[in-house]
Amino acid sequence: METDLDSKLPPIDKSLDKNVKFIENTLGSSTDLIIRKFPFSPANDQLIAVLFIDGLCDGSVVNDYIMEPIMQPEGKALAQLDKEKIDTSNVLQLIKDRALTFGDIHDLHDYNTLFHSLMSGDAILFVDGEAAAIAASVRGWRDRGVSETSSENVVRGSRESFSESLRTNTALVRRRIKDPTLWMESRQIGHVSRTDVAIMYIKGLVNDQIVQEVNARLDQIDIDSILETGYIEELIQDETMTPFPTVYNSERPDVIAAELLEGKIAIFVDGTPIVLAVPAPFVSFMHAAEDYYQRADISSFIRMLRYLGLVISLLSPSFYIAVTTFHQEMIPTSLLMSLASQREAVPFPAFIEALLMELTFEILREAGVRMPKYIGAAVSIVGTLVIGQAAVQAGFISAAMVIVVSLTAISSFVLPSYNMSIAFRMLRFPLMGLAASFGLVGIFVGCTTIILHLCSLRTFSVPYMTPFGPFVPSDNKDTLLRLPHRFMITRPRLINQKNIRRQSRNSGQKPPKPR
Repeated sequence: METDLDSKLPPIDKSLDKNVKFIENTLGSSTDLIIRKFPFSPANDQLIAVLFIDGLCDGSVVNDYIMEPIMQPEGKALAQLDKEKIDTSNVLQLIKDRALTFGDIHDLHDYNTLFHSLMSGDAILFVDGEAAAIAASVRGWRDRGVSETSSENVVRGSRESFSESLRTNTALVRRRIKDPTLWMESRQIGHVSRTDVAIMYIKGLVNDQIVQEVNARLDQIDIDSILETGYIEELIQDETMTPFPTVYNSERPDVIAAELLEGKIAIFVDGTPIVLAVPAPFVSFMHAAEDYYQRADISSFIRMLRYLGLVISLLSPSFYIAVTTFHQEMIPTSLLMSLASQREAVPFPAFIEALLMELTFEILREAGVRMPKYIGAAVSIVGTLVIGQAAVQAGFISAAMVIVVSLTAISSFVLPSYNMSIAFRMLRFPLMGLAASFGLVGIFVGCTTIILHLCSLRTFSVPYMTPFGPFVPSDNKDTLLRLPHRFMITRPRLINQKNIRRQSRNSGQKPPKPR
């Protein structure tokens, strides 16, 4: 689908004034459009025009490397040419060959390409009498630069994170994978925004069918604008009606480099520090970058705590509701008497009590995220303590419920993926309803439904629960536990089906002791 602008674009005219006037009218005489006209030389008064967008280009580069070489005094490059070699038909070619010292220069013959180059930060050069133009890459907008990650913090490991510049992000990955088989393909998506989108993969490791599928899904996107990777993620994911993410995202270059080395595909979008990676099975969302920087025993222990936190965050409120409502015989007598005395003044059933506390905490958590960072944490902590204590003293909830909700909230922070954490936070509420209606039987039915749903999902033709279902024994070296690096010889088979060997079998073995 083309925009109204695309359907009305005429070809580039030979008249410089007409071209400049058309660009001005199309951009609505925007004040950030800089236009400079000047003659080619004293001997040749043919007009030249340089156009660029202020803020997208480096102004000093335009002055020093475009206008100055053309307007330079006698005795330099263009001026040394014989006057008979210069006529009105070869000025554009002479400028490109003898004056512009850029590596990235390309010819323009239509306005569609011209406007994309202009809005991408290129300088456009017109010569009166020629129905073509030159685009020189002088992009120099200010970006945030490479800074420390804010959402994937580690104790040990790289502190670099992606920025909003596409080229900066791809360079950060290439710095870690210095191999010529690291290929990149680019395209523009969005009829109005024309956002630069790039995919990166390692040829020889990646499954070619998955590359074709990713390209096909990206090519099918028909939308006005792409402002963040969330647009791409939602438009290319396998299943829409699911709370579980099937596209992995990260703002860490080392994580994306590790995903590429597994045979996956990275998707970069200009203007955002978040990079996508596909395929993305369930276990990918339970792994953190630091798992591979610590020793295997430490990483395995922390990973088991992570899975335990997942179970607690999902089931603890519903389990408390089921036990206190239907299965009091499972509670020790002394504890049951304590819970009964606490709940004696509470006017609500356990389900309403848990629902009120969970919703209150979710509101406080969201408020802490949206408020200024200097007061957000203080407000969330103080608000939770004050509201919890006041609610217990007022008799709205019991002290045991405050403990359960607090333990649930703390456990949900253990998950390294924010998207996966949100999924389990959402599923917590229907499980609470099933526990209030059917007790432990309802929890069992709910958990079975969740597991069956997870097993039915696919991420770019790869089963979502691989390597658990289907069960691949050789791929379970890095799932619930992480074995030492010397034992992880092969890559995941269902993701990488071409070059599965990661290292030699003798890698990392101790040398023989000298006699």
